Formats: sequence, C-alpha cells, structure tokens
Amino acid sequence: MRSLMKRDTRINAKNMTLRNYMMIFLSMLLFCGTYAGLYFLQVRVTDTIYIILSMLTYIVVTSAVTCIVFAFFRRKFLMRPVYRLCEAAQKVAQGDFSIRLAPMRKDGKKDEFEVLFEDFNTMAEELASTEMLKNDFVSNVSHELKTPLAVIQNYATILQSDDLSEEERRDYSKRIGEASQRLSVLVTNILQISRLENQKTRPAIRPFNLSEALCRCILNYDAQLEEKDIQVDTQLDQDLIVNSDENLLDMVWNNLISNAVKFTPEGGRIEILLHRDKDEAVVQVRDNGCGIDEKSVRHIFEKFYQADTSHATQGNGLGLALASQIIGLLDGRICVESKPQEGAVFTVRLKIS
Repeated sequence: MRSLMKRDTRINAKNMTLRNYMMIFLSMLLFCGTYAGLYFLQVRVTDTIYIILSMLTYIVVTSAVTCIVFAFFRRKFLMRPVYRLCEAAQKVAQGDFSIRLAPMRKDGKKDEFEVLFEDFNTMAEELASTEMLKNDFVSNVSHELKTPLAVIQNYATILQSDDLSEEERRDYSKRIGEASQRLSVLVTNILQISRLENQKTRPAIRPFNLSEALCRCILNYDAQLEEKDIQVDTQLDQDLIVNSDENLLDMVWNNLISNAVKFTPEGGRIEILLHRDKDEAVVQVRDNGCGIDEKSVRHIFEKFYQADTSHATQGNGLGLALASQIIGLLDGRICVESKPQEGAVFTVRLKIS
C-alpha cells in the first residue's frame, strides 16, 4: 500500500512534515530537560560537568528515540487504514466497483475506521448498482430504438420501388407512421423518466375533480374500445376532489387504461373504480385479460420490463415505470394484483390533501 501511495503523482506533500517532527522533538527536549533540571537542583553532586553532559545526552537520546518510535508507530499502524482506503478509492475511481474493504479488527467491535470502511462498501455497492442500471438502460434504449428505425428504413426502401400498387404504398406508409409514432412515444417517455429521476419536474399542485379527469382519459380510448368491443364499467365518486398535479396524473391514467385495452381480449370487460378511503383517493383499473405471473409482478414497474412479450411491438416497457415514478413523486402508492388468465388490477392511492 505504501508503494501505491508513492507512485501516485498527485501526492506532493506530507501530512507530517519535518517541522512537525522537530516540534515533537523540541517538546520532548523541554519536558526531559525540565525534569532533569529539577532533579539536578535537588541532588548534591561533585562532578558538575559530568552530570550536565550525562543529562544532555539522556535528554537528546530520549527525545530522538521517542520521535523515531512515534514515526514508526504512526506509519505502521495509524496510517495503515488510511492507505487501505486510498487504494480502494483509487480502484473505484478507475471503474472497479467490486472492491470491498474487510474489517481490520478481529474482536467484532467497530471504531471510526471500521464505520468508515462500512460506509465505503455501501457507497461501492450503490455505485455498482447504478453502473449496472445505466448499462442496462443504455442497452435497452439502443434495442428499443433499433426496432422502429429498422422498420422505417426497410419500408422506406421498399417504397422506392416502382412496382408497388397504390394499396401497398398506403399500407407501407401506414407502417412507417406507426413506427414513427412508437419512436416518438419512446423518446418522450425516456425524457419524462429522466426529468423525474433528476427531479427536474416539479409538480403543479392544485385541487381538481379526479372523477372528471378519469372520464376525460377514458373518452380518449373510445375508438379502441369500440374496435375490440370492450365493455367499460365505471364506478366513480363524482365529488372527490384531490390536491395534486392533474397533468402528471393524466399520464398515469392513460397508461393504465391503454394497458387494460391492450391486454383485454375482444368482447372483454374493463372496470374503473374511484372511491375515498379515509384521507386517500383510491383508483382501480381492472381487466379480464391474460393476467401476470408472480415473477413478472415483482418486476412490472421496472424500466423496459415487459411481462407479455407477445405484445412487445405495442409498447416499450416504460409506461408503468413512468407511472410509478409519477406516483412516487406525488407521495402516492401504486401496486398490482394479478394471476395468469385472471386479469390484473392496478391500484393507485393518492392523498386527498
């Protein structure tokens, strides 16, 4: 570890300089000299010169030995945990987040350095987790961007052919538009999540009628509901006023309703409930679709996670992650209950005031 510290070109000073050691040496001289002087005054001696020289030799040697012992003890024992911490910090700075500091004490107790080592290990674990999430995020974003871009590129190339009928051109143009729309939604969601995670989005809190907001969001899906012949049953408390951000919550409702429409089979049924539970507003969106298995339920609010890969082309796995971020920002809670082939129930709880 000492060799590592010597090789670090940034270190151009010592925390214990020659001046500090001289101060310790002089302090020892003063202490030993005072003691020897008091002793000399109380003792009758015949050979004064001999006694003085002996005392001076004793004082100088004792002071020098004390400084040497202190320097050795400091370097060998006191600075050892500092060297270990410096070496580990240097490895973390170079990108090695697997480094961990083992306890130095063998009795199981903790001094200041042991606590510092624990905090360092916690920091390294958090950095490793953040690095993994960042790599996964970049990988997933790259994958999600490639799919619509490949669709746009392929159909744009096909459209350059002169042998296509008008119907084929309309079909391919429609698919390019759908891919562009998916790409736009993906980028919008990524930006929204980034703003939420970096706390750049501040909620615009104001009172509003939650029932009216839900009804407005439901009406946005009239065409899809009619196309799949899905029945929507609503039980909404008409007088429930909440103090929150209406625009952010619209994104949550739109996501939950669109997922319910997506996963509900033709001729199926969706229930949307709103009621008051003490000081909370409770919103439930229930469908009778394919449901979610237990493993997927645990990861359903993670970025880019898609429980049903058969619908992967209809989404990008960011909607529920965005909804969870928004509900957390508004001090609410969101959860899901589901079993395979039994549909899913998403429940959102918001403080009324």
